[in-house]
Amino acid sequence: MMTVNEVSKLTGVSIRTLQYYDTIGLLPPTEYTQAGYRLYDNTAMERLQQILLFKELEFSLKEIKKIISAPDFDKKKALEQQIELLTIKKEHLEKLIDFARKIKTTGENNMNFNAFDKTKIDEYSKRAKEQWGQTPEYKEYEEKAGSQSSDEQQEAWQGIMQIFAEFGQMKDSEPGDEKVQLEVKKLKNYISEHFYNCSNEILRGLGQMYASGGEFTENIDRTGGDGTAVFAAKAIEIYCK
Repeated sequence: MMTVNEVSKLTGVSIRTLQYYDTIGLLPPTEYTQAGYRLYDNTAMERLQQILLFKELEFSLKEIKKIISAPDFDKKKALEQQIELLTIKKEHLEKLIDFARKIKTTGENNMNFNAFDKTKIDEYSKRAKEQWGQTPEYKEYEEKAGSQSSDEQQEAWQGIMQIFAEFGQMKDSEPGDEKVQLEVKKLKNYISEHFYNCSNEILRGLGQMYASGGEFTENIDRTGGDGTAVFAAKAIEIYCK
């Protein structure tokens, strides 16, 4: 566990900003000490990385919260975008450095401002936003979330974790057993009712994400016991076939 002060020193994010992220529900601490101090574990730090990633892509905090809280959030896709954007920014900085060095060494200044052009960066950020925000599933999730109170949203998430708790009680069974497959159907219907229309294609992607490690796997295994995420993923794969 890390204190808010340690997180601030490690990441460069101010303590006041971390407190604000907690207040708006974007980055709740893992737990509080008896004295009321915030504590963050590796899962929380991973979430903070994703927040900073999307800030680089110029998303608002409201947009970031909805994206990284969505059941189908694709961390791999997000990381690929981060790498691409940083590469573009690196090229932009190299052009500025070369431009400045030329002025310093030769004294030339022909009023060429091409090095300051950020069009490529802006275009990439715009495309990234379109990819995350314009899918029918995301729009449906956004509409449903917008009409729900924070308590209703919390209740919806508790419901889906209850399903994973039930998966955990079935781990000694075969993933293809009828009762397990009925649980997969229950999960699919629950997602469709509370978040967005969950096709078999989306469900398969969710299953792969559940077992891929990181925040989702840890949360599922914490709820249903070690191995629950992988078990559920295997059951989902059989269902989708």
